[in-house]
Amino acid sequence: MRPDVSIVIPVYNDPEGITTTLESLLSHTETAEIVVVDNDSSDETPDVAGSYADANEHVSLVFERDVQSSYAARNTGIEHASCDRLCFLDADQRVTDDWLENALARMDDLEAHYLAPAVELQLPDDPSPTARYNYVSGFPIEGFLRRHRYAPTSCLFVTRTLLEDVGRFDDRLVSGGDLEFGNRVYDAGYDLAYAKEATVVHPTRDSFRSLFDRNVRIGRGHCQLQRYYPDRYGRPGIPPRPSGIRRDQYDASMNRGLYNAISLTMTAARGIGYYRECIRLGREWVDERLSSNN
Repeated sequence: MRPDVSIVIPVYNDPEGITTTLESLLSHTETAEIVVVDNDSSDETPDVAGSYADANEHVSLVFERDVQSSYAARNTGIEHASCDRLCFLDADQRVTDDWLENALARMDDLEAHYLAPAVELQLPDDPSPTARYNYVSGFPIEGFLRRHRYAPTSCLFVTRTLLEDVGRFDDRLVSGGDLEFGNRVYDAGYDLAYAKEATVVHPTRDSFRSLFDRNVRIGRGHCQLQRYYPDRYGRPGIPPRPSGIRRDQYDASMNRGLYNAISLTMTAARGIGYYRECIRLGREWVDERLSSNN
């Protein structure tokens, strides 16, 4: 049977994550082409992904070694995908029963070219305060679509027609490439659809360092968005803030002082990433101007 969709999964140094995702896909998905894109991992990740490709004819492993970027890896996956509809997944997620059928049916019903499934965050058995914070403040997909005109590439369906029209992901960005792509799609006149009946499961970040590093990347990406797309995102100035936790989201077991401290720290992380990147890009701009004047 010809596959209905190509599922593209970028991965870097995450053998456990790619194992989780591939095991889940192979258990719940029969009519899909799966393209794993290794982004020049330095551990056993390619061997793990390669073993699945060897054992399953509809799983393939390709490489993106030139650019260290999940967006570059997704673009490479697009090049190797054969279907007219593509789904991007992250290499640490699980899918649920009928997720693919429901998503594709929703695309058909709406004649959609851009569709975001629901993302359900999952806490570990003994969650840390960091995991609880991430869980509560996590993935409001409908809100992202409505307010910010994008969906995260942790799970996103698009058509090849759309990609041929608006282009692929900007691989210069370390973060925010999903925002820029979604905004570009919306500006081109496409509707941004949502499929609440199609669900993928995303683990929360249990490590404080992991969440901190993620917010540093978000800050860097926001500065890059302003550097490359000033008409859309404005000139460099103030870094973005995390959404944090609303008052109505607290329960009796949550220490508000602790979670406010986490939120402030993540705000600082975004500021660190933002201003470091602004300085780096400013130096590049000066070097470019000096070179052009010589």
